[in-house]
Amino acid sequence: MTNKVDFVINQILEPTSTERASIVEKLLISLDSPDPSIDAIWAKEADARIEAYERGELETISAEAGVSQI
Repeated sequence: MTNKVDFVINQILEPTSTERASIVEKLLISLDSPDPSIDAIWAKEADARIEAYERGELETISAEAGVSQI
């Protein structure tokens, strides 16, 4: 790790566990930023899967059957 990372980690470890949990939550939220290009790719994939289903090209199982296979 770099000196900067070591410094930040040492600073993060000083607060109480409740305060550190808050820090972790904020860090995780900062990583979860929407990416329009990925959203567009998933929308296209979803549309393709729906179309394939409607053409009868996809084999499906019920949610209950899927859960029982786990």
